[in-house]
Amino acid sequence: MALTFSDLHTEEGVKSLEEHLVGKTYISGDQLSVDDVKVYAAVSKKPTDAFSNASRWYDCVASHLAKSFPGKAVGVSIGGSAAAQAEAPASAAADEDDDDMDLFGDETEEEKKAAEEREAAKKDTKKPKESGKSSVLMEVKPWDDETDMKKLEACVRAVEMPGLLWGASKLVPVGYGIKKLTIMLTIVDDLVSPDNLIEDYLTSEPNNEYIQSVDIVAFNKI
Repeated sequence: MALTFSDLHTEEGVKSLEEHLVGKTYISGDQLSVDDVKVYAAVSKKPTDAFSNASRWYDCVASHLAKSFPGKAVGVSIGGSAAAQAEAPASAAADEDDDDMDLFGDETEEEKKAAEEREAAKKDTKKPKESGKSSVLMEVKPWDDETDMKKLEACVRAVEMPGLLWGASKLVPVGYGIKKLTIMLTIVDDLVSPDNLIEDYLTSEPNNEYIQSVDIVAFNKI
């Protein structure tokens, strides 16, 4: 539904603008639009502090326009009867224009390309980023030479969680008939913490019946 503002060069007109802007940042919608620029052009000067909403809106639009037109301005005032006579036909012509008219001219190819790149960047930020992976080599030590190493390895591989993949393993002699299990694993960094894996799973009950301790021998990013 079209909005109508009259006599914005008068205090009464500014008062109607003030009342419309109560609880609003812009004339229509939640972003700066052609509506704001049209109304801004019709307001002869910044509203006084008595019209706080209109004054705030005026400064906001002026700030946006300053960014769009970075050239240094010396300030221009329009006066005289000729200007007043020209204002009426100009306003009538503006009312006949399409509501979607671009007051800053047609969009250039460069501007279109930049807009497309911004939209593409927004979409990319919404995509979930892939987490990194790491390759870990662990040494799993039994309590003594009587520990069943097959059951020990079975306990290790029985630990399952998202982002954890067990790999190759072998038994390595330590001495006095004792062997330790060395085993490779691949983890998704955001999902698996090696320290938590050791403390909360491998060396806790019931696995600590077979596993005395676990050490990280190598840790490499993939």
